[in-house]
Amino acid sequence: MLPSTSALRAFDAVARLGSVTRAAQELNLTRSAVSHQLRFLEDELGFALIEREGRGVVLTARGEAYAREVRKALQTLADARARSADAALTGRLVISCAPGFASFWLCAEIGAFQEAHPQARISVVTPKRFDDVSATGIDVFIAFGRDEWGGKWYEQLASLHNTPVCSPTLINACGGLADPNDIGKATLLHLSDHGDWTQWLMAAGAHDVDPAQGIVFSDMHLVIAAALAGQGIAIGDPLIAGGALTTGRLVRPFALAIRAPSSYYLVTDRGRMKQPLVRAFRAWIKGRLAATAAALD
Repeated sequence: MLPSTSALRAFDAVARLGSVTRAAQELNLTRSAVSHQLRFLEDELGFALIEREGRGVVLTARGEAYAREVRKALQTLADARARSADAALTGRLVISCAPGFASFWLCAEIGAFQEAHPQARISVVTPKRFDDVSATGIDVFIAFGRDEWGGKWYEQLASLHNTPVCSPTLINACGGLADPNDIGKATLLHLSDHGDWTQWLMAAGAHDVDPAQGIVFSDMHLVIAAALAGQGIAIGDPLIAGGALTTGRLVRPFALAIRAPSSYYLVTDRGRMKQPLVRAFRAWIKGRLAATAAALD
């Protein structure tokens, strides 16, 4: 017997978000309902999927492998539903997207949404601030911030973990990066302020490195461009740096990755959530991001 789709969706949400509470919020269920679905699924499969860790949960080894397959299956179902039921959606959809996310992820994926909805008129714009959701005439925002959009409907799109990234040539130019304190030999590349490096260096115990040294950029596209050019070491996440890491243009000199204080959120006015194109875009982007996460695991 195949597991229920509800149980699979609950498990997928917990696996992506690392929290039963956040999964319940995303699915509009109670925390106990999600926990019940997880127990049901584990009983059906005959093995444990998650383990408790502090206030959150972590996947078991078998749970991680199963999560990847579940994401693929759910994405296949979502794509099939979109092609069969929503291809005739019409109207305008204006998306405001943080520049880094737009450059490194959305621009490479948005064609699939247009293909699924060929009659939709889609526009993508970027705001001056990556947490800005104040512009008028926008149907949906993809904003980078900290869960601070009171009065609007929003949900987290991705839980990010930050880690240093740089070009292979930079490591050679520095004479190697064997210890986190060796990072002090290179220029630090910052997004907006020094908070990104301050957190990572503290977690790594690199007390000899000044987190305020280096160059501050206004958006992540500039940070990654400088890193690719060998100008320094940046703090990156899998969504933004994943493509460059996969091709070897960027590397991770250290394995340590810490949970980012900010993340990407889907934000819109509550009334716009009734619009078919907005609902379709929400389902599509969540599915594509889950597939991206599975490919990077």
